[in-house]
Amino acid sequence: MNQQKVTIPVDDKGTVSGVLSVPEGYPPNGGIGAVFAHGAANDMDNPLIVKISNGLCQAGYITLRFNFLYREKGKDSIDSQTILEKTWSSALAYFKENSGCDIERTIAVGKSLGGRIASQMIAEDQLAVDRLVFLGYPLHPPGKKDKIRDEHLYRIRIPMLFFAGTRDPFADLSLLKGVIDKIPGDPTLEIIEDGDHSFDLPRSSDTPQGMVYDRILRKTLQWLES
Repeated sequence: MNQQKVTIPVDDKGTVSGVLSVPEGYPPNGGIGAVFAHGAANDMDNPLIVKISNGLCQAGYITLRFNFLYREKGKDSIDSQTILEKTWSSALAYFKENSGCDIERTIAVGKSLGGRIASQMIAEDQLAVDRLVFLGYPLHPPGKKDKIRDEHLYRIRIPMLFFAGTRDPFADLSLLKGVIDKIPGDPTLEIIEDGDHSFDLPRSSDTPQGMVYDRILRKTLQWLES
Protein backbone atom coordinates (compact mmCIF):
# COMPACT_ATOMS: atom_id res chain seq x y z
CA MET A 1 0.00 0.00 0.00
CA ASN A 2 0.99 3.61 -0.51
CA GLN A 3 0.73 6.02 2.44
CA GLN A 4 1.08 9.76 2.46
CA LYS A 5 0.68 12.47 5.06
CA VAL A 6 -1.93 15.01 4.00
CA THR A 7 -3.09 18.40 5.24
CA ILE A 8 -6.84 18.94 5.51
CA PRO A 9 -8.26 22.49 5.66
CA VAL A 10 -11.08 23.05 8.16
CA ASP A 11 -12.89 26.17 6.91
CA ASP A 12 -11.35 29.20 8.61
CA LYS A 13 -10.34 27.21 11.70
CA GLY A 14 -6.98 26.01 10.40
CA THR A 15 -5.77 22.64 9.16
CA VAL A 16 -5.42 19.12 10.51
CA SER A 17 -3.15 16.26 9.58
CA GLY A 18 -4.26 13.03 8.02
CA VAL A 19 -2.78 9.82 6.66
CA LEU A 20 -4.14 8.62 3.32
CA SER A 21 -3.52 4.93 2.55
CA VAL A 22 -4.13 3.59 -0.94
CA PRO A 23 -3.91 -0.11 -1.87
CA GLU A 24 -1.87 -1.26 -4.83
CA GLY A 25 -4.10 -1.44 -7.90
CA TYR A 26 -7.00 0.39 -6.25
CA PRO A 27 -10.00 -0.10 -6.50
CA PRO A 28 -10.26 -3.92 -6.20
CA ASN A 29 -13.31 -3.63 -3.91
CA GLY A 30 -15.49 -1.50 -6.15
CA GLY A 31 -14.15 1.84 -4.98
CA ILE A 32 -14.94 1.54 -1.27
CA GLY A 33 -13.14 3.73 1.27
CA ALA A 34 -13.11 4.32 5.03
CA VAL A 35 -12.50 7.47 7.06
CA PHE A 36 -11.30 7.09 10.67
CA ALA A 37 -11.86 9.56 13.52
CA HIS A 38 -10.10 9.14 16.87
CA GLY A 39 -11.34 9.27 20.45
CA ALA A 40 -11.18 12.07 23.01
CA ALA A 41 -7.94 11.05 24.69
CA ASN A 42 -5.96 9.91 21.65
CA ASP A 43 -5.24 10.87 18.04
CA MET A 44 -5.05 9.36 14.57
CA ASP A 45 -1.96 7.36 15.57
CA ASN A 46 -3.88 5.36 18.15
CA PRO A 47 -2.68 1.74 17.73
CA LEU A 48 -6.18 0.34 17.19
CA ILE A 49 -7.01 2.94 14.54
CA VAL A 50 -3.70 2.34 12.77
CA LYS A 51 -4.20 -1.43 12.86
CA ILE A 52 -7.73 -1.39 11.45
CA SER A 53 -6.98 1.35 8.91
CA ASN A 54 -3.89 -0.45 7.59
CA GLY A 55 -5.68 -3.79 7.65
CA LEU A 56 -8.53 -2.48 5.55
CA CYS A 57 -6.06 -0.94 3.13
CA GLN A 58 -4.21 -4.22 2.75
CA ALA A 59 -7.57 -5.84 2.00
CA GLY A 60 -8.21 -3.38 -0.83
CA TYR A 61 -9.95 -0.39 0.79
CA ILE A 62 -8.62 3.16 0.54
CA THR A 63 -8.51 4.76 4.01
CA LEU A 64 -8.00 8.13 5.65
CA ARG A 65 -7.37 8.73 9.35
CA PHE A 66 -7.29 12.28 10.65
CA ASN A 67 -6.83 14.43 13.75
CA PHE A 68 -9.40 16.71 15.28
CA LEU A 69 -8.22 20.32 15.64
CA TYR A 70 -7.58 20.22 19.40
CA ARG A 71 -5.26 17.23 19.01
CA GLU A 72 -3.55 18.80 16.03
CA LYS A 73 -2.72 21.74 18.30
CA GLY A 74 -1.50 19.46 21.08
CA LYS A 75 -4.38 20.32 23.40
CA ASP A 76 -6.35 18.08 25.76
CA SER A 77 -9.48 20.23 25.88
CA ILE A 78 -11.95 18.88 23.33
CA ASP A 79 -13.24 21.16 20.57
CA SER A 80 -16.82 22.38 20.59
CA GLN A 81 -19.45 20.21 18.91
CA THR A 82 -19.53 22.64 15.97
CA ILE A 83 -15.80 22.43 15.35
CA LEU A 84 -15.74 18.66 15.77
CA GLU A 85 -18.49 18.40 13.15
CA LYS A 86 -16.71 20.81 10.80
CA THR A 87 -13.55 18.75 11.07
CA TRP A 88 -15.39 15.50 10.31
CA SER A 89 -17.09 17.11 7.32
CA SER A 90 -13.82 18.56 6.07
CA ALA A 91 -12.04 15.21 6.35
CA LEU A 92 -14.80 13.41 4.46
CA ALA A 93 -14.88 16.08 1.75
CA TYR A 94 -11.10 15.92 1.38
CA PHE A 95 -11.27 12.14 1.14
CA LYS A 96 -13.86 12.20 -1.63
CA GLU A 97 -12.38 15.10 -3.59
CA ASN A 98 -8.60 14.82 -3.20
CA SER A 99 -7.73 11.15 -2.81
CA GLY A 100 -7.10 10.77 -6.52
CA CYS A 101 -9.35 7.69 -6.59
CA ASP A 102 -12.92 7.00 -7.66
CA ILE A 103 -14.70 6.33 -4.35
CA GLU A 104 -18.19 4.91 -4.83
CA ARG A 105 -19.06 4.12 -1.20
CA THR A 106 -17.68 5.42 2.10
CA ILE A 107 -17.55 3.95 5.59
CA ALA A 108 -17.23 6.15 8.67
CA VAL A 109 -15.20 4.55 11.46
CA GLY A 110 -15.07 6.22 14.86
CA LYS A 111 -13.26 5.49 18.09
CA SER A 112 -15.53 6.69 20.94
CA LEU A 113 -15.82 10.49 20.42
CA GLY A 114 -15.14 10.13 16.70
CA GLY A 115 -17.96 7.63 16.32
CA ARG A 116 -20.39 9.60 18.46
CA ILE A 117 -19.90 12.79 16.42
CA ALA A 118 -20.24 10.86 13.16
CA SER A 119 -23.47 9.22 14.33
CA GLN A 120 -24.99 12.51 15.43
CA MET A 121 -24.16 14.05 12.07
CA ILE A 122 -25.54 11.08 10.15
CA ALA A 123 -28.77 11.28 12.14
CA GLU A 124 -29.10 14.91 11.02
CA ASP A 125 -28.17 14.12 7.38
CA GLN A 126 -24.94 16.10 7.76
CA LEU A 127 -22.48 13.31 6.95
CA ALA A 128 -23.06 11.37 3.73
CA VAL A 129 -21.64 7.88 4.29
CA ASP A 130 -22.91 4.38 3.53
CA ARG A 131 -21.94 2.50 6.70
CA LEU A 132 -20.81 3.28 10.25
CA VAL A 133 -18.43 1.37 12.53
CA PHE A 134 -18.13 2.17 16.24
CA LEU A 135 -14.82 1.20 17.86
CA GLY A 136 -16.41 1.56 21.28
CA TYR A 137 -19.49 3.77 21.53
CA PRO A 138 -19.63 6.14 24.55
CA LEU A 139 -23.23 5.38 25.51
CA HIS A 140 -22.95 7.17 28.86
CA PRO A 141 -20.30 8.84 31.05
CA PRO A 142 -18.59 6.45 33.51
CA GLY A 143 -20.80 5.92 36.55
CA LYS A 144 -23.72 7.83 35.00
CA LYS A 145 -25.89 5.18 33.41
CA ASP A 146 -28.89 7.47 33.61
CA LYS A 147 -27.34 9.84 31.06
CA ILE A 148 -27.63 7.74 27.90
CA ARG A 149 -26.68 9.14 24.49
CA ASP A 150 -29.08 7.12 22.37
CA GLU A 151 -31.91 9.22 20.93
CA HIS A 152 -30.17 10.10 17.68
CA LEU A 153 -29.19 6.48 16.99
CA TYR A 154 -32.81 5.54 16.29
CA ARG A 155 -32.89 7.95 13.34
CA ILE A 156 -29.96 6.38 11.52
CA ARG A 157 -30.90 4.23 8.52
CA ILE A 158 -27.52 2.96 7.35
CA PRO A 159 -25.90 -0.32 8.51
CA MET A 160 -23.99 0.00 11.79
CA LEU A 161 -21.41 -2.22 13.48
CA PHE A 162 -20.79 -1.79 17.21
CA PHE A 163 -17.72 -3.17 18.97
CA ALA A 164 -18.09 -3.25 22.76
CA GLY A 165 -15.84 -4.47 25.57
CA THR A 166 -17.32 -6.18 28.60
CA ARG A 167 -15.25 -3.93 30.91
CA ASP A 168 -16.13 -0.66 29.16
CA PRO A 169 -17.13 1.98 31.77
CA PHE A 170 -18.62 4.11 28.98
CA ALA A 171 -21.09 1.46 27.80
CA ASP A 172 -22.88 -0.87 30.18
CA LEU A 173 -23.40 -3.92 28.01
CA SER A 174 -26.99 -4.61 29.06
CA LEU A 175 -27.92 -0.99 28.33
CA LEU A 176 -26.12 -1.06 24.99
CA LYS A 177 -27.88 -4.26 23.96
CA GLY A 178 -31.22 -2.68 24.84
CA VAL A 179 -30.44 0.35 22.69
CA ILE A 180 -29.25 -1.73 19.74
CA ASP A 181 -32.38 -3.89 19.90
CA LYS A 182 -34.46 -0.74 19.29
CA ILE A 183 -32.43 0.60 16.36
CA PRO A 184 -34.05 -0.01 12.93
CA GLY A 185 -32.16 -1.96 10.31
CA ASP A 186 -30.67 -4.76 12.43
CA PRO A 187 -27.32 -3.27 13.51
CA THR A 188 -24.53 -5.67 14.46
CA LEU A 189 -22.93 -5.96 17.91
CA GLU A 190 -19.56 -7.65 18.41
CA ILE A 191 -18.59 -8.17 22.06
CA ILE A 192 -14.94 -8.24 23.10
CA GLU A 193 -14.65 -10.29 26.27
CA ASP A 194 -12.57 -8.56 28.99
CA GLY A 195 -11.99 -5.55 26.75
CA ASP A 196 -12.17 -2.02 28.17
CA HIS A 197 -13.18 1.12 26.28
CA SER A 198 -10.11 0.73 24.03
CA PHE A 199 -10.43 -3.08 24.01
CA ASP A 200 -7.33 -3.38 26.14
CA LEU A 201 -7.28 -6.58 28.18
CA PRO A 202 -6.37 -6.88 31.87
CA ARG A 203 -2.74 -7.67 32.64
CA SER A 204 -3.81 -11.05 33.96
CA SER A 205 -5.15 -12.08 30.55
CA ASP A 206 -3.35 -14.82 28.62
CA THR A 207 -4.60 -13.43 25.32
CA PRO A 208 -2.11 -11.23 23.42
CA GLN A 209 -3.47 -7.74 22.74
CA GLY A 210 -2.67 -8.14 19.06
CA MET A 211 -5.17 -10.99 18.81
CA VAL A 212 -7.95 -8.63 19.92
CA TYR A 213 -7.06 -6.14 17.19
CA ASP A 214 -6.91 -8.98 14.66
CA ARG A 215 -10.38 -10.10 15.68
CA ILE A 216 -11.80 -6.59 15.29
CA LEU A 217 -10.23 -6.32 11.84
CA ARG A 218 -11.57 -9.71 10.74
CA LYS A 219 -15.07 -8.91 11.93
CA THR A 220 -15.01 -5.51 10.23
CA LEU A 221 -13.94 -7.07 6.92
CA GLN A 222 -16.54 -9.81 7.24
CA TRP A 223 -19.25 -7.24 7.94
CA LEU A 224 -18.21 -4.99 5.06
CA GLU A 225 -18.21 -7.92 2.64
CA SER A 226 -21.59 -9.26 3.77
